[in-house]
Amino acid sequence: QSRNFMDEGLNDHHRGLRMRGRPKILLARNYEEAVHLFDKYQNNLLGVISDVSYLKDGEKVVDAGLELARYIKTKDKYMPFLLQSSDSKWGAVAKALKVSFVSKNDPLLLRSLSDFITTYMAFGDFIFIDPSTHLEVARIKTLKELQQKIYSIPDESLFYHFSRDHVSKWLKARALFSLAKSIKNLRVASLDDIQHTKVAVCEFINSFRSMKGRGVIAKFYREDFDEYASFARIGNGSIGGKARGLAFLNTIINKYYLSEPVADVVLAVPRSVVLSTEVFDEFMNANNLHAFTSAQLSDDEVLKVFVEAELPVYVQEDVLKFCSVLKKPIAIRSSSVLEDSRYQPFAGIYATYMISPSPSLHQTHHQICTAIKCVYASAFYRASKRYAAVIRSVIDEERMGVVLQELVGQAHGDVFYPTFSGVARSVNFYPIGDEKAEEGVVSVAMGLGKHIVEGGASLRFSPVYPKKILQLSSVDLTLKDTQKTFYALDLQPSAFIPSLDDAINFKKMPIKDAEDHGTLRWLGSVYDYRNQIIRDNLLNDGLRLVTFSNILKYDVFPLAPLMRKILAAGQREMNQAIELEFAVDLQVGEGKLPVLYLLQIRPIVENKECVFDDCWAVDKEKLLVYSNSALGNGLVTDVCDVIYIKTKDFSPQYNALIVPIIDTLNKKLEDEQKGYVLIGPGRWGSQDPWLGIPIKWGAISAARLIVETGLDNYRIEPSQGTHFFHNLTSLNVGYFTINPAFETDVLNLSFLDKLPAVYEDEYLRHVRFDKPCIIKMDGKNGNGMVELPDET
Repeated sequence: QSRNFMDEGLNDHHRGLRMRGRPKILLARNYEEAVHLFDKYQNNLLGVISDVSYLKDGEKVVDAGLELARYIKTKDKYMPFLLQSSDSKWGAVAKALKVSFVSKNDPLLLRSLSDFITTYMAFGDFIFIDPSTHLEVARIKTLKELQQKIYSIPDESLFYHFSRDHVSKWLKARALFSLAKSIKNLRVASLDDIQHTKVAVCEFINSFRSMKGRGVIAKFYREDFDEYASFARIGNGSIGGKARGLAFLNTIINKYYLSEPVADVVLAVPRSVVLSTEVFDEFMNANNLHAFTSAQLSDDEVLKVFVEAELPVYVQEDVLKFCSVLKKPIAIRSSSVLEDSRYQPFAGIYATYMISPSPSLHQTHHQICTAIKCVYASAFYRASKRYAAVIRSVIDEERMGVVLQELVGQAHGDVFYPTFSGVARSVNFYPIGDEKAEEGVVSVAMGLGKHIVEGGASLRFSPVYPKKILQLSSVDLTLKDTQKTFYALDLQPSAFIPSLDDAINFKKMPIKDAEDHGTLRWLGSVYDYRNQIIRDNLLNDGLRLVTFSNILKYDVFPLAPLMRKILAAGQREMNQAIELEFAVDLQVGEGKLPVLYLLQIRPIVENKECVFDDCWAVDKEKLLVYSNSALGNGLVTDVCDVIYIKTKDFSPQYNALIVPIIDTLNKKLEDEQKGYVLIGPGRWGSQDPWLGIPIKWGAISAARLIVETGLDNYRIEPSQGTHFFHNLTSLNVGYFTINPAFETDVLNLSFLDKLPAVYEDEYLRHVRFDKPCIIKMDGKNGNGMVELPDET
C-alpha cells in the first residue's frame, strides 16, 4: 500500500515524505485501551480489527469484542470493523451488528484479512458500486482519475460512498490528509447534494494538485506528467543558473504565502520543465560536437552543425509528452551553469527562442527540439566566446541547461503577448528627486519583455513614488519618450526557422493594434490635440499613448505595492541586491484574478565600494569626463584609448551604420588586451536606432567605461534594467550619463578633437593617450570622472 501511493510523490524527497505518512497500527491490550485509542484517534482511524474475547476491567470477558463493536458503531456507524475468533458461532452475532467476521480456523484467514483491509480500509483501488446490485460501476486508481471520472459515475453510487465517508477514508490511506479532511466536511444528506459535491470535489482536487507542485522541483515522469506539474526536471545534472532562480522564486512565493491572492492578484511562476546539464553533456558527446566548438567556424556554421545533431531519444520522448499538455506558446531559454551566478552573470548572452503551438503535435515537438539545439549552439557563438574571455572563463567548460517555460499572455488573432512585462531592480542607480537608491526601480512596457531588455522606450518609475514619473512630467516628454510599438509572438508556426536571430518569429506592432486587442484599456491614455492635454482614458479621439496611468495613478492593478514586497523579500532571501523579470496577464477572463508571473531573478553583482578622500576636488580643466549620474565602483588606471562619436552634424539615422565599425575597433583592442573609454549620444545597447547606438554587448566587450551623453537637440532618458546594463554592473564597467542641462557635468570633446586619430571616419574617432587616464567611480554617491593623463 505504502509503495503504491508513494508513486504520487513529485521527486525522491517527496516520495520519502509520503512514506512517512503511511497508515500506522495501534495495538490495544484490553477493552479500556481500545476505547481510549478510538476516542483519541476517531477522526483518523481507517478501521478496527478486534478479537472477541479479551480483558475488560481486569477480567477476561468472552464477548468484550462485541461490546467494543457496539460502542464504536454508536459513535461512527460506518467505521469498518472486523471481528475474529476461533469460535464460528460469533459470525451470526457479528452479522447482526453489521460488522465483518473471520474465523481463525479458516485456512484462508490471511486472504480474508487482506480482502477486508483492501476493500473496507480503502487500501486498494477505489471501487464505486451500484448500491442496489453491489456491482462495480467504476474503479479509481489515482487522484487524477477521480477528478477525470467523477462526472461520469452514477449519482446513486456517489451518494452511497460520499454519505459513508468512503472517499475521505481512501484519501487518508494515501496520506492525503488535508484533501481528505476537506471532502469529509462535505455534507451529503441526499441525492440533491450530489451535483454540488461533484463540483466541490473537483475544485478541492484542482487546488491540491496545483498547490502540491509549488516550490518543488519535481522529477519528470513521462507517464504521470500533466497540466498540474508546475516545475519539473529532465536529467540528473545541474539545472543551471536561470532555473535555479526560478526554483528560488518558487520557494520565496511559498515562504511568504504569496501564492495566495495578494490584493486580489495571484503571484506565480510559469509552468516550466528544465533540461539539466546532463542532457547537454549527452547531446555534445553523442554527436561529437566538442570538436566543432573549438574550430574557427562562423556562427552560421555552428548553428547548422548543432541543428543537424540529434537530441537523446528519451529527451525527445519527454519533450513530446510536454508538448501534449501545452495550451500556450513556449519560451526556450538558456540556463547555463555560469548564468545568473553571483559573480559572472552572462545575462542576455545566450539565445531565447519562443515557439507557438501548432495544430500538429509533431510539428510543435520538432520546433521545440530544434529551438533547444539553437540555444545549445548559442553558447559557442563568437560573442559568447568573447564574453567568456573578458571574464577569464573557458567557454569549453560551460555546460548548458535549458528551461522550457510557458509563455505569459493571451492570443489576439495571429499574435500572442502579455498585457505588459517589466524588469525590477532593488537598487536604483539613477535616483531622481525624492527617490533613494535602496528603494529600487521598475521599468515596464506593453507586450513581450524584449522591448525592455533590448533598450526600447519603456516607462521607468520608483515603486515608492509610482505617481512621480519623469517621462510623464510634461506633455512634450510624454509624447516623445513613451512607447510607440510593442513586441508580440507570431502564432504562425511557419514564422519560426532556425536562425541566429532569436526574435525571428517576433512581430513589432503599433500601439493602435493593442487597442483593437483590448489590451490598451489598462495602460493607455489619449493626447487631446484640441486642448493639448493628456486624458487618462481611451474615450476621446486623439493619439494613443502608453502611460500606465490606470495602474500607477488609479491602482487598477496594485503593481507598485507588489513590487515593493517582492523586491524586499527577494533581496532579504538572496542577501544582496537583485533584478527581477516579470510579466502580467490582466485578460484572464470573467471571474478570474489577474496574475503576476515572476520569470527570472538574478543577483546584481556587488563590487567593492570605492571611496577617495577629496577625489572630487579636482580642477575641471584636467578632466575629460565628470558625471553626477555614474554607475560603477572602483579605480581604473590602465586605459589609454578613447573611441567617441562625432557630435558635429550628428544624426541618429546613422546609428545603425556605426555598429560594425565599433565592433571592428573593439575586436582589435580586445586582441591587443587594451581597454578603452567609449563615448556617444543616446542609449548604448538600445535596439531602437533612434534612441542610441543599437549595439550588442559582444561588440563593445573591451570597453572599461561607457559614456552616454545628450545633445541640445537629442536628449534620451538613461537606460536602466536591461541585460546590457546587468553585464556592465557585473563586470564593473563604468557607465556615465552626461546631461547638457547640468552645469556640473563635464565632457571635454574639444580636447580629444585635437589629438591625432588612430582611426577616423565620418562618424567617429579613435584616439590614444601616451599615458593612461584615471577613471574614478563612486557608486555610493553616483559620481564619476575621467582625469586626463599627466602630460596634459
